[in-house]
Amino acid sequence: MFDTLPGFREFPPDACARRNHLFRVFRTIARTFDFQEYDVPVLEPLDLYLEKSGEEIANQLFHFEDKGGRKVALRPELTPTLARMVAARANSLPKPVKWFNIGEHFRYERPQKGRGRSFYQFNADLIGEVGIDADAELIALLCSIFETFGLGNKEVVVRLSDRVTWVLFLAKLGISEEARPATLDAIDKSERRKPEQTIESLESTNPDRGKELFEKIQEIKGLNSLEEIIKRLEECGEKGTERAQHWQGLIDRLEAHGCEPMIKVDLSIVRGLAYYTGFVYEAFEATGQGRALAGGGRYDHLIKKLSGNCDLPAAGFAIGDMTLSDCLESNNLLPRYITATDLFLVFEETERDLGVRLSNRLRKAGYSTTYSLKSSGFGKQFKDAGKSGARYAIILGEEEVKNAQAKVKDLRSGTEEKCKITSIVEMIEHWDGEGGISQ
Repeated sequence: MFDTLPGFREFPPDACARRNHLFRVFRTIARTFDFQEYDVPVLEPLDLYLEKSGEEIANQLFHFEDKGGRKVALRPELTPTLARMVAARANSLPKPVKWFNIGEHFRYERPQKGRGRSFYQFNADLIGEVGIDADAELIALLCSIFETFGLGNKEVVVRLSDRVTWVLFLAKLGISEEARPATLDAIDKSERRKPEQTIESLESTNPDRGKELFEKIQEIKGLNSLEEIIKRLEECGEKGTERAQHWQGLIDRLEAHGCEPMIKVDLSIVRGLAYYTGFVYEAFEATGQGRALAGGGRYDHLIKKLSGNCDLPAAGFAIGDMTLSDCLESNNLLPRYITATDLFLVFEETERDLGVRLSNRLRKAGYSTTYSLKSSGFGKQFKDAGKSGARYAIILGEEEVKNAQAKVKDLRSGTEEKCKITSIVEMIEHWDGEGGISQ
């Protein structure tokens, strides 16, 4: 007996229906924001991820050498592939590019609650627009998805921060340009580490300043209002004043989108990936429990880094299905889908060919139709019809067939009506919804 591999999931029909509910909402809301769906290979050159994230990322990937001697990896994320696709088509694509994807991803990490080795993500990206309207559009899309699932500001908070602001603050603290990436990484990890571990990381990059910087960084992380951030930015010269205007503009635009109640200014969010260049955000349950539900931000130079010749501004976010499902489950917002057939045919064994022909006609008319595959009496067939969850039973008894008729029975109300076999589709279509069938 073989077991499912660690970190991988199976989706029997009930679980698959719940997963597809997530996908349905993702697609519906993305399209209302005029995002177009795309798809890409699940297998990519390993170098695509090494170029973006460095050699250490290989330890987190499912990678191997294929039969052609190529080093390949199952995709852990979508951004590098998207960057490559857009760069290859940059001259022909109308701007801005507004694309979304729902797909499976893989990471070779220790399985834990909310994180598996195989998971699905909804990715939305907006490319070719440098202004804050692109950031606001994406955040509004994210909030609209949560709201459609029934998650409001009492259940979810989107914590908004900014890499540019942090760079300006770190420069003000005298941290060199070379030391900033490692310092930002230490800040990003500080919520998940003990203070002494963060101090040690800061010390390794900024000798003799670890404790001092830790205290100053904690002070900056404590700036939890737009007014405080703007005041601090205005102390950073002309660039700081300009960034303060961007902050105010983004918050104003989010208010216009109607999603400001879900937004919380929070500089403790940094997003560890080095390619982020502007506003970044992560969504969490308002209780503070669990892993991030979603995360994203602006990555203006990644497309050029991966393509070498195409420099396009870009921003995007991703939502993982595992943490979102857990959140919806805990809030009793994940519906239980019942997948049932529409029609169940009941017939004498001597009329099986007629029943199969009729089921074929009903299926082509768009009705989910089934019947007992084994020869059995009417009683057993009616029992199977009840178990199937079908709304109607179509009965081809001896008397009905003799008169070229069929009997339609509403399995909920017990109401029965006869009609000609040739009119069966029309009869079902005109069901009056009141416990009878209109002919």
